[in-house]
Amino acid sequence: MTNDVPAPQVLHYTAFSSDPAGGNPAGVILDASGLDDSAMLAIAAGLGYSESAFLTAPPQGLGEPGRAFTLRFFSPKAEVPFCGHATVATAIALGERIGPGELTFATPAGTVPVAVTEDPASGALRATLTSVEPHSEPVKDKDLAEALAALDWPADDLDPAITPGIAFAGARHLVLGAATRERLAALSYDFDRLTALMHRLDLTTVQLVWRASETVFHVRDPFPVGGVVEDPATGAAAAAFGAYARELGLVAPESVLTLHQGEDLGRPGELTVTLRAGDPRVRVSGVGTRIEA
Repeated sequence: MTNDVPAPQVLHYTAFSSDPAGGNPAGVILDASGLDDSAMLAIAAGLGYSESAFLTAPPQGLGEPGRAFTLRFFSPKAEVPFCGHATVATAIALGERIGPGELTFATPAGTVPVAVTEDPASGALRATLTSVEPHSEPVKDKDLAEALAALDWPADDLDPAITPGIAFAGARHLVLGAATRERLAALSYDFDRLTALMHRLDLTTVQLVWRASETVFHVRDPFPVGGVVEDPATGAAAAAFGAYARELGLVAPESVLTLHQGEDLGRPGELTVTLRAGDPRVRVSGVGTRIEA
């Protein structure tokens, strides 16, 4: 950003909650055309949110004119390939300005369509993103042992039904199942040790999961590589987990899952994960609202 370019307007939105004090906050810059990478990173670092979103013009031929954009995501430490909560926050912000409907985002992870709908009774907007095609890979025994050591989790505290693995739906996440809600709630980890492992495995978060019922899960996402201890609501990890849960046979090929996140941080949020038979992609939806900064 050069000195003669005016500072961009930074909007503050939370995703996956209708309460400004809930969900996961994100900075949203609807016109980042005058910003270079260093300026975007500086804005994200100054805001201190787990991620902020930056919109610029779309690639030629992408989506409906006026409803297609290039979307990039920066944590306080670095650019990340995909961020679900910042995508939802951006879609809500756009929906308030250009109306509900279909949006298309070109992200570093691939093209992500988002549908914004309006509740006819309350007028609240809901955004539903469709992930890129997911995949997974096993985690090596030595890497799993290092993750558990960094978390200070005994191996017996893992849920044997949720096989540890690395899941991807735009970003890479190590999925670990907690045997009890108490295990999930008692999160106190070695920040530097987990950061080193995550950099080595190219992980965006570690998704910790406790299964409350057939389709209801409670999740937490340590995010030290982004410069924050924990992400309050993680749409990218929700998409990755939904695909991974289907792959493991934990849920039916066609399912609607509810993920509760942020309760242990005092920022409760709710993520809806929809799986469709015959479509490997995952849909993640939630509400959002502006935060008056």
